[in-house]
Amino acid sequence: MDRRKFLAGASALTAAASMPSFSFAQTASDPNFTPALVGKPWDPVRNAMVFDAMGEIRDTFTDELIEEILSAGMRAIAVTCGNPRQQNQSVEQNYQSALEEMLWFDRHIAEKSKYYLKATKTADIDRARKEGKLAIFYLTQNSEHFMHDLDNVDAFYAVGQRVCQLTYNYQNMAGSGCMERHGSGISRFGAELIEKLNEREMMIDLSHANVQTTLDAIDISEKPIQISHTCCYDVSPNPRAMPDEVLKNLADKGGVAGMTQIRTFMTLERFGMVGIYFDHIMHAINVMGIDHVGVGSDRDHRRLEVTPEYLDEMQREQGPLFDVRRVPLYFEELNSPRRMEVIWDELIKRGLSEDDAEKVTGLNFYNHYKNLIG
Repeated sequence: MDRRKFLAGASALTAAASMPSFSFAQTASDPNFTPALVGKPWDPVRNAMVFDAMGEIRDTFTDELIEEILSAGMRAIAVTCGNPRQQNQSVEQNYQSALEEMLWFDRHIAEKSKYYLKATKTADIDRARKEGKLAIFYLTQNSEHFMHDLDNVDAFYAVGQRVCQLTYNYQNMAGSGCMERHGSGISRFGAELIEKLNEREMMIDLSHANVQTTLDAIDISEKPIQISHTCCYDVSPNPRAMPDEVLKNLADKGGVAGMTQIRTFMTLERFGMVGIYFDHIMHAINVMGIDHVGVGSDRDHRRLEVTPEYLDEMQREQGPLFDVRRVPLYFEELNSPRRMEVIWDELIKRGLSEDDAEKVTGLNFYNHYKNLIG
């Protein structure tokens, strides 16, 4: 099975029918040209912790690309399993898509065992660091795949799931997503689900939740919560960003937030804007403290080019509501499998010590995982 075609669903539209008649190509002759930055090579002696709290692993990654990811220090990543747009499917389909993709990752990791290992504990990250591999954790970006049955939390834990977003963009049985017009906070079922996730030691993620759902979940949960991929509303207002109130409450309860690399959450300027990404990281540090901020890229690792083929791929994956005029979704300066080296260098330039830079590039999420799942 081609997992990306499976996730897209039969209703997704192709870009060919709706693509605007203008070009997205950027060349060296363009005065706005901003090529991918190159950072100082990752230091294997220091062996700094590099952990992407929500990123992508695809079956199209070549061995050469994976080796670059590893040479840049990446040793842990959480990947999305199943279709997060679960309001488009029945609960049975949600269950099936999440389960099938976890089993797909099981097979893919086994096929690429030279590079990958399946992770369910932080000991697996420790092993990945020793062996020069990438530890892969399973995450869902919705909770509808549990089919409103708390016993299914146990079933998915047994398969390997360790992180669960309560909602995606819209209302579900647990709470409300950030794009819902009249969204609620946590529902009664959502409170029961939080209790069950705490009991099962499955981590709670609020990345796509609305503000009230997030505040409610932070208050209800007996254990710290994560927001694996977000940014700062008080720097760049956007429904997918979190205001300082949320970030502070999250940190006060021991949680951690990963700063996403999706450009359109921070600016609609297409090129030369990577500095605003670091503004978000530094703002989050100022609000939350250095021990509560990390990186959750929500990004591919390929060197992407905005071609008609890429637009078609994005349309299939994102669905009919995707606006191709917003591409590239990423910062061109971070369009590389070595982007964590660039982030490390810029954090040092912004005044962080190497120890604090390591907290942001991975140690904070490592500690969060260790605290919650061992």
